[in-house]
Amino acid sequence: MIETILHDAVAEIHLARAPVNALNLEMLQALHTALDKAVADGTRGIVLSGVPGMFSAGVDVPALLQADRTGVRAFWREFFATAAALACSPVPVAAAITGHSPAGGAVMALMSDYRVMAQGPYKIGLNEVQVGLAVPDCIQLALRRVVGAYRAERLLVSGTMVDAQQALACGFVDETTGIDLVVTRAVHWMNDLLALPPHAMLATRRVARADLIATYADVDALPVDDFIEGFYHPQTQATLQALVARLKSKG
Repeated sequence: MIETILHDAVAEIHLARAPVNALNLEMLQALHTALDKAVADGTRGIVLSGVPGMFSAGVDVPALLQADRTGVRAFWREFFATAAALACSPVPVAAAITGHSPAGGAVMALMSDYRVMAQGPYKIGLNEVQVGLAVPDCIQLALRRVVGAYRAERLLVSGTMVDAQQALACGFVDETTGIDLVVTRAVHWMNDLLALPPHAMLATRRVARADLIATYADVDALPVDDFIEGFYHPQTQATLQALVARLKSKG
């Protein structure tokens, strides 16, 4: 489900939950634990990677719809807590976006310091609106930081997914490369960063990310309960149930 691969001072945390790296509670907990362990073990940088063609398909909606309200709350709290662990990481994080990255996958990428995406027909975006979910401000902030307020508004309100070339053009990702080189390029970027004087680099990084860190510093202050109320809105439930029915018909 989660594998950690060491590249000297860089820990690659590899998402490997077949078939599409959908995020359920167990995967989020494993990712959160791997992030904490990497930092505790003294890694100086983290690369978050997926499988070829799929970084993460986002939330495991079929599983979540089967959970009771306690299970739903546990999932969403861990989702926000894992996002916070990335946002507030004391060491730099690069996202090696190895393929499609909708919704929850895009959130994890946006919490990172740097994003390398596979060239090709792969898409990334916060498409929550298309599946009936409102995007809370704490997540909107992460997109505004990288693409600007107006572009973020246009992408968020319509739930638009963009391909790698469009993502690069608007700043959603920092670079694109061949699918076989995504992790290599992310590790290379990280090593270049780590070659800088660490005290100055890390201090400057903390200042540059202060808005994101402040927003995610206290998970219990995030709008988890408001988000859950939105999840149970009748229109949202109907949209999600229809999504699952379409997925089953394709299967």
